[in-house]
Amino acid sequence: MERRPARGHRNVPHTADVRIEAWAPDREGCVAEAVTAMLDGFVDTVGATADAAAEAEFAVPPADDADLLVAVLDEVIFRLDTAGVLPLATEVRPADGGGLLVRWWTVDADAVELVGAVPKAVSLHELRFGPDREGWSCAVTLDV
Repeated sequence: MERRPARGHRNVPHTADVRIEAWAPDREGCVAEAVTAMLDGFVDTVGATADAAAEAEFAVPPADDADLLVAVLDEVIFRLDTAGVLPLATEVRPADGGGLLVRWWTVDADAVELVGAVPKAVSLHELRFGPDREGWSCAVTLDV
């Protein structure tokens, strides 16, 4: 069996919504990859000519791992809806007590091309996030 790359993500066919998978050597890297996978589903990040316009940092309070992942992905949707910004790059670090510190380099949504359905929510149905044989992985359905 062929080993997967140490870090990555992909979109998986799904009937009505968007399903993403991500993996990395550690929990924080997997969360960052999930954000990238989410964006790849509806933003042309490869052809984006806009540079990050701002930096934002926020803390996610301690919770179980799946709730931490959902909180970060929900924050992407919230900031797009309320401030019209999207993260072009994501860095995630562990925080005291089990939470996360997330740093984004953001761009105005008007500065990138939207190429797919914009997620409206993160579904808890068939949510998977945790350690596996090669590090950490997740699978998430996004309601569009």
